[in-house]
Amino acid sequence: MLFSPFVRSGLLPAILSRGLLATAAATAASDPCAKVAGLQFADPVDAIACQKSFPFNETLRQNVLSVVSRVFDFYTFEDFYLNSPLPFHESTTNIRADIARINSTHYATDYDFNRDLWDFTTQLNDGHTRWFPNCYNSYQNLLPAPVVILDKGIFIAPDSVEFLNQLGLEFTAFFAAKKFNWQRLAGAKVLTIGGLPASVYIDNIARTVSGNYLDHNVRVNSVVSSYRIVNTDFSQRLGDLAGQLFLTQTSLKFSLIPVNSTTPEVVDVPFVSDFIGAPFTDGPSYWTNNCATNNKTNGVDLRSRISRISRSRPRLARAALMDPAGQPKTAIGLPGPFLPTLSPTNGSTGVIKSFILPGNKTGVFPLDVDAAVKQFKASGVTNLLIDVTNNGGGFVCLGLFLHLFLAGTKVGLPGFQSTSRANPLAQKIVRAGIQQGHDSSISFYAPDNWLFLNGTKMPLNFDYNDPSVPFVVNGRNDPTSQRFEDGCPAPNVEIPTTPPFDLNKIAIIGNGNCASTCATFTTVMFERHQTKIAVFGGRVKLTFAFAGMAGNQVLEWADLDTEIKTAGLKNDPLAPPDLLVNGNMRHNWRSAYSFLNEKLPIAYVSEQPRFRFPYTVETYNNPQKLWLFA
Repeated sequence: MLFSPFVRSGLLPAILSRGLLATAAATAASDPCAKVAGLQFADPVDAIACQKSFPFNETLRQNVLSVVSRVFDFYTFEDFYLNSPLPFHESTTNIRADIARINSTHYATDYDFNRDLWDFTTQLNDGHTRWFPNCYNSYQNLLPAPVVILDKGIFIAPDSVEFLNQLGLEFTAFFAAKKFNWQRLAGAKVLTIGGLPASVYIDNIARTVSGNYLDHNVRVNSVVSSYRIVNTDFSQRLGDLAGQLFLTQTSLKFSLIPVNSTTPEVVDVPFVSDFIGAPFTDGPSYWTNNCATNNKTNGVDLRSRISRISRSRPRLARAALMDPAGQPKTAIGLPGPFLPTLSPTNGSTGVIKSFILPGNKTGVFPLDVDAAVKQFKASGVTNLLIDVTNNGGGFVCLGLFLHLFLAGTKVGLPGFQSTSRANPLAQKIVRAGIQQGHDSSISFYAPDNWLFLNGTKMPLNFDYNDPSVPFVVNGRNDPTSQRFEDGCPAPNVEIPTTPPFDLNKIAIIGNGNCASTCATFTTVMFERHQTKIAVFGGRVKLTFAFAGMAGNQVLEWADLDTEIKTAGLKNDPLAPPDLLVNGNMRHNWRSAYSFLNEKLPIAYVSEQPRFRFPYTVETYNNPQKLWLFA
């Protein structure tokens, strides 16, 4: 695919910025962005008008698609999409044909182009591999009617009033000005949404909006509201139906039966657009502050900083989800009445909260260990319950460390065999890094990041991409690197040689929205130790994986660009240009392979939990009640 070489011109950003800003808003009176400037909560009609005020620009399209296309050269799962295996068939597509279509489509505005690209990458259903245009992710569309799937049907979340009142007076005033009583909808039984049976509409959102997970039923749980735990904070997701990041809808019709009524009624529920971007006063400042490239958009050449970098400290690999409907900056706290009332154990500060359930037999923690396990043991705890509900992942080595801590050092290597894609530019990066003596402190490609499969560290001069290894997917040969293990730094706590708990008395619970490092951890526990796993929610008649998107490492666009620049290859014909807009094309850079079938990435192994339970009105938003049930 050919893209204009003009996008490499250093003069282009200034020329482009002047042209777009001049076109975007002639006067404040006619500037749709000025109308919503300074508002925390705006009418979606007005917010969308602001975002659509920027005209389509062919140079920007060529620049963005050049970056997107060349990032896909590094994407480990590209050829799987040509014929995605069951039960992941919804994701089947030809990525290069989709890019070609977007490159030839007529768009009226920059918004329309970015929405098409957003939809295409979202519907790959890989949260590691998506286009995030900050220009159009500057608002989150909120519906004051988050939906839940419970054992007795589909409902507006019963805690909606306590939940959404936390957004403050500006939120409630927006609906008061519209004379819309959203509070009375809490707990209503939902019959139809958008003119479709409620379950069909939820399936449609799971198919077209949610993204992130290959498993459809995991995406169903993304559509609806549920609690989540991030570090030491309990919060509640709106869900992808009621909390969408790309503005498209202004209202949504429900047929429902309110609490204390038996009569169905149709209610057109308005959305409100919650501003989560950088402040602006008009169209030009909106573009400058939210859409134009900044010093964090693209990568840097770390060779100029080597003297200031600790050469003993590796760059830590991450595998984490960017959750549009529940990013940390827009998460809403779990309402007070539903927070755990148990006293947290030792070690419940900083990154985790852990608890001992009544009876002192079962300890609960949502992924971290040392101090908690010591108190569990001192208290006579014999059972361990690990809650991974809505866990978006994190540092790869932390997941491996947790497995090692629970299984003991006798388990051997704590993770999975792994590879990256051995495309021609990747091979050049590894070769250039070896020639320049780059190590893990400045490069993810450096050989000393990895271990051979016998557990010994690769030397700095070992080229694991030469020779590459043939790997055939859907009839296409897609060479990979040689296989390796993660070379994690030693943890700062003592690892037990034998399991601190009987592995048969460890159980994992969640809602399938367990991504990246979380998915890798739960999968290794299941495959190597047959750990009991239970998932809650979802559609009863559909299969349901216990985790989703188990890639092994994700690189943001700036990470990949940094690798290319630090290798001295930015001018290589295969290298993508710098982005000219404020965006991020992240991608799954490494695959992990199943213990059960080492020819298949764990992302494409549909592993089912031993137990499935519906949420109830008591458990969908109450962690402690769910733990007690489990």
